[in-house]
Amino acid sequence: MNLQRPQAIEFYRQMLLIRRFEEASSRLYMQGKIRGFLHLYIGQEAVAVGAIPALNADDYVVSHYRDHGHALARGMDPKVIMAELCGKVTGSSGGKGGSMHLFDSSRNFMGGYGIVGGQLPIAVGLALAVKYLEQGRVVMCFFGDGAVNQGEFHESLNLASLWKLPVLFFLENNLYGMGTHVDRTHAGGRDIYLTAESYKVPAAQIDGMDVVGVREATTEALARVRDGGGPVFLEAMTYRFRGHSLADPEEYRDESEVTAWRGRDPIEWFGELAVEGGLLSDADVEEIAEEVAASVRESIQFAENSAEPRLDTVYENLYG
Repeated sequence: MNLQRPQAIEFYRQMLLIRRFEEASSRLYMQGKIRGFLHLYIGQEAVAVGAIPALNADDYVVSHYRDHGHALARGMDPKVIMAELCGKVTGSSGGKGGSMHLFDSSRNFMGGYGIVGGQLPIAVGLALAVKYLEQGRVVMCFFGDGAVNQGEFHESLNLASLWKLPVLFFLENNLYGMGTHVDRTHAGGRDIYLTAESYKVPAAQIDGMDVVGVREATTEALARVRDGGGPVFLEAMTYRFRGHSLADPEEYRDESEVTAWRGRDPIEWFGELAVEGGLLSDADVEEIAEEVAASVRESIQFAENSAEPRLDTVYENLYG
């Protein structure tokens, strides 16, 4: 791996933080402390960690409703995220947004969106503003394979290409839109990236379980977008190890398929490779695990000790 030790440490730390944070969120959900829907990012950590830190601080990130991993990779405080998941006033949106609507304008993290594909026009609008104001920023827009059959997907790619907007469209293809395999929902099967080429948008398919490969592909794509070449489309092939949400009994996936993908766990793979290559030691791995565990415990304590929003604030910050 063409990496320096500090970068290897950060890759491993960020991916492990996402994994442990999500596992803790699952437990809190089962205890009734997180309500509504909860969509975990477990298995897809290499995409967020490989892609988002490659951005500049003033670039924009627009996410989908499986957004916890993206928020953490963008640098949002785990305590504030957990408080939001638990509906507490100390959360990023005062406890009123919840799991699917994390938002942090100070980091240009412009939210998760609960409507499938709804984030795509938002990203294109941001990119249009960036180009009009000549700000030199890039918009990174994440979406899942379920979004590509929405009209907004095609409209967004078309306008972004016509107007040469600075958008990096980032498809996280985990093979399932809720409980339906992509082979049954998209005529192109598992090669969705080819769709972008019909809009004259440069596109590539990458291994979404390889954090180093994701970083390299993202860096190359961002350079092209910043150079004024218009949008780029990356399809990261990945897999969610858990159900669509915690309400999902997962009866539609063959156990052998799940086992095979779990054998490609991005965190275990990278950790083993980094240790073998001398970038990490066993002591480093243990120290990072302890640091992450402490951070997650702190986030839980912060959320549990925070107050719920007052009833008289229910109509605040509403716009119609």
